[in-house]
Amino acid sequence: MSSTARSAAPAALAALSNLDDPLRRKLYEYVTESATPVSREEAAAAVEIGRTLAAYHLDKLADADLLTISYQRPAGRSGPGAGRPAKLYARATKEMAVSVPPRDYELLARLLVSSVEQDASGAVRNAVNEAALDAGRRSAAESGGNLLAALRSCGYLPQVTDEGRVELRNCPFHLVAQDHLDVVCGLNLRLVEGMIAGSAEPSARAVLDPRPDRCCVVVDPSES
Repeated sequence: MSSTARSAAPAALAALSNLDDPLRRKLYEYVTESATPVSREEAAAAVEIGRTLAAYHLDKLADADLLTISYQRPAGRSGPGAGRPAKLYARATKEMAVSVPPRDYELLARLLVSSVEQDASGAVRNAVNEAALDAGRRSAAESGGNLLAALRSCGYLPQVTDEGRVELRNCPFHLVAQDHLDVVCGLNLRLVEGMIAGSAEPSARAVLDPRPDRCCVVVDPSES
């Protein structure tokens, strides 16, 4: 394990310990599942607590780098007399992983992806893609055929649009994807295709549609 990873472990442990508190975890889950940043008032109402208590816990989560903070004025209000901008909270894109004793699974993932890239025959890539398909099918079966539940179990944050399209607001393999985009996007696609095949929506379709701040794969609804 690298010295950087070792030094980061105590900080990650400290950050993740914030989620031991049931109320703080509820607030964290509410914010991370929201497609847009949320205010203290919205978070307080969602978990049925007072605004001051919600603000305290939200700020603690932000201090631990589990949430990010931004400020925004209410729509249609600007200039003098518009009031103070609202404090908003959103999911942090920073990833944290802790194991005891320490393990460097990111290094293992990078080695495997590099093997795919260096294999000119394509045999390794094909094997990895088949394994991803099988893993997706198993995830769907373990989730009772529920596609959204299967996606969540694999670390995705699915969001259904008004048109019925499923967008994935994160990539579980983001750290590796930054340097190996082609391989990881292909793996994402096969993994989601496997989930669809094993779900109650087998005619849905996974397609590559990369955009900033979300997974490269989206799921188009079944055609009626």
